Amino acid sequence: MYRKIEEDLKEWQQDFKMPLMLIGARQTGKTYILDNFCKNNYSNYLYINLDKEEDIKNIFENTIDPESIIEKIEILKNIDINIDNTIIFLDEIQTSERAITSLKYFCESDKPYKIVCAGSLLGVKINRFKSSFPVGKVIIKYLYPLDFEEYLMALNETKLIKEIEKHYKSNEPMIDSIHEKALDLYKKYLILGGMPAVINNFIQNGCNISHVNFEIQDQIITSYLADMNKYTVNSESIKNSKIYNSIPKELARVNNTFKYSIVDKDARQIRYESSLDWLLASNMLLKCDLTTKNESPLKAYVNSSKFKLYLSDVGLLRALSNLDYREILLDKNEMYKGVLTENYIACELYPKNKELYFYNFNKYEIDFLINIMGDIIPIEVKSGRRTTSKSLNEYIKKYHPKYSIRISTKNFGIERNIKSVPLYAVFCLKKEL
Repeated sequence: MYRKIEEDLKEWQQDFKMPLMLIGARQTGKTYILDNFCKNNYSNYLYINLDKEEDIKNIFENTIDPESIIEKIEILKNIDINIDNTIIFLDEIQTSERAITSLKYFCESDKPYKIVCAGSLLGVKINRFKSSFPVGKVIIKYLYPLDFEEYLMALNETKLIKEIEKHYKSNEPMIDSIHEKALDLYKKYLILGGMPAVINNFIQNGCNISHVNFEIQDQIITSYLADMNKYTVNSESIKNSKIYNSIPKELARVNNTFKYSIVDKDARQIRYESSLDWLLASNMLLKCDLTTKNESPLKAYVNSSKFKLYLSDVGLLRALSNLDYREILLDKNEMYKGVLTENYIACELYPKNKELYFYNFNKYEIDFLINIMGDIIPIEVKSGRRTTSKSLNEYIKKYHPKYSIRISTKNFGIERNIKSVPLYAVFCLKKEL
């Protein structure tokens, strides 16, 4: 299963001086990707799981000198490590703060050490690092669930990808049969999401959605909740899980900006803020900030008290909401399908710049604002074919953007300077950011 992050790994391979750290939520494929990369590109490969190999973890507690670390690993494993042609993969590195600190010294050594590492909740570990994190000595890359383009690649739909890209550029409608095929695949992605284990199960079952084992999604959610218990004190884990479980209810509201009172009627920001930070740093949640000005840079005008939260995977949102997959396929629940659609757009756009923005003016709201080549472009999101939008029309009338984007199930096209982007083509928009 191809992942775009592989291109980043190949680039790192050309200049490996800095250790590479892959950050992402649990079960997004970090270990699988790095393991395959190491096996396929190096003649000698040493895999170490610091969560399971306490004896190796203990080495870092006693020394962070690279030569000494390698020497003691050789003794414990009774092996010779030729650092000229060996890559070392430190998995679950978040369990050892000293191992993370040692990366600085591997980077500064004159010897050609090749170190990659990964671990669940690494983002949380970095945010709460008690020692001095090796800033500038580590290359950090982020891994998210498969986006829609990677999902199409996994299904070997490369011809469809090229056709979508062609029509995105030309704004010419695709023929109806291909458009409907792409929409059908999009609906299935709303159900499946982008977690590798779920996509694999879909493929193994002949791409028959009715044969998918949706318990996999439930198990992933359970593992997320277990992490909250394992890596936090009890009081914080309870607050973490309350916030996480509240997201379907938060997003279902007409005004779906995050409210602590939805989490718990007695909740207050001061009590829950650290838990929210934990969930954001873990990449389990994505944040969309309200910007008070539609000017560049959008980040400079953020109203920090108003924001929306999305789950990092749209399939997990469907599972957490207990929404039957047939309701999506048969368009039976248009209201909640809109919630999933908005979350899907957030998942597609967020990884590019690690930020999302929405905008309010008068009584109107623009779902997303993005910066394309210095121009602030408004995005209106619709889950179906009905694309009438007073908010977007009023925005255009008031601010006269260079152009606007409407994302819906409608075919490609451009009318009144509004670019129509089908829901399955958001990956093309992402490439413009």
